Amino acid sequence: MNYEKFCSDILKIDSKIRFAAVFDQWAQKVGGGMREGVKSLLSERSEKELVNLLILNWNSKKNISKWVGKTKYTLDEYDTIKRFSFYLGNDHLLLVSTEIDLNTDITVENVIKLYYKNKS
Repeated sequence: MNYEKFCSDILKIDSKIRFAAVFDQWAQKVGGGMREGVKSLLSERSEKELVNLLILNWNSKKNISKWVGKTKYTLDEYDTIKRFSFYLGNDHLLLVSTEIDLNTDITVENVIKLYYKNKS
């Protein structure tokens, strides 16, 4: 999959999507980033720490999947933003952050549709 194109397509879904990036299982960014003209709320160091924590969380979810099935995505809603984590198979994690008022259901539906469109 072309992760740069995939993340670029996600940013085109809605102008309220601030960030879309794919990371591998070692927390290395393989595509995407912040929307042009949008300032990150995290320092570069804080972003790396967050990604490392999310990778650990992702691995723990993989361990319990044999009982409850695979996790499709998780959502963390903060005072100022929403952060989605989408699990792309066993090797990649997609992080998407949006403005707080973006519709969650529509965002999830559109990102999943784009994933399957770009996967083939």
